[in-house]
Amino acid sequence: MNLRFLGMKAFRTALTLWLVVTFVFVVLRTSGDPLVSLLPADSEPEVIAYYRTLWGLDRPLPVQYLRYMAAVFQGDFGISLRDTRPVIDLVTERVPATALLGLTALALALMVGVPLGILAAVRRNTLLDRLTMAFAVLGFAIPNFFLGILMILTFSLTLRWLPSSGTGTPWHLIMPACTLGLATAGALARFTRSSMLEVLRRPYMRTAQAKGVAPGGRILRHALPNAAIPVVTVLGFSLGGLIGGAIVTETVFAWPGVGRLLVSAVAARDLAVVQGLVLLIAATMVIANLVVDLLYGLLDPRIRVASVDA
Repeated sequence: MNLRFLGMKAFRTALTLWLVVTFVFVVLRTSGDPLVSLLPADSEPEVIAYYRTLWGLDRPLPVQYLRYMAAVFQGDFGISLRDTRPVIDLVTERVPATALLGLTALALALMVGVPLGILAAVRRNTLLDRLTMAFAVLGFAIPNFFLGILMILTFSLTLRWLPSSGTGTPWHLIMPACTLGLATAGALARFTRSSMLEVLRRPYMRTAQAKGVAPGGRILRHALPNAAIPVVTVLGFSLGGLIGGAIVTETVFAWPGVGRLLVSAVAARDLAVVQGLVLLIAATMVIANLVVDLLYGLLDPRIRVASVDA
């Protein structure tokens, strides 16, 4: 792997994270006084002034920014204004639940979307192809909150097969994972089909057929690796959006993850928690995109050369 290629990607990653942190910091600080939401409406001016000084909100905005950035570089993301606990503790408590939900949804989408896309490409213009594309469109079209409520009404309230909310058993994971993974499965099916159709028309596929390679071997050994770049792209975006994409799903199913924590922190204007969670979401997205870029270079050396030359 070219060191210049790696260095360029790492620099862009660091620059993106810095811009995100700066933007979120400025927007949150200029959107209103958080003490209005955190303190009672009849609080004395002396109490308000005390907490404003305690939390450093009385300092000029550039000073607050420099202090926050210095603390972030030391691994200190501040103290929650509502719970008076370190932000890193609040976040790390919720990350395992979100990771479990997101990775389960991603695995489900991968096991469903990629095989359906391959079958649709191999059986082009058949009933299976049309059903697969209908499934892909359905996955994009149905919002998470609507699908989640529909599943609760069907499988919890009507059939009484699954618990409607919470966590603790594998049964609690089924509906949230299916809700979160449907859109990704549809995207994977659609992109896999399109990429496979392009690859199946390549001369080397006809050569493999002429040599007597079995259909399964042609698909798995020749077609699928060369059609992997669009699939890797969708997987990268899905992996990067595990936390952000789980916000609605976690709220609907009362799943105790990072997304639900972000909703409650925004409602309470808990600046430190919101900043820490947005930074975590941005870091997840950026790192996932960095991994995808590196995989591009491994899958197709031409992409790596073009990136370096650019």
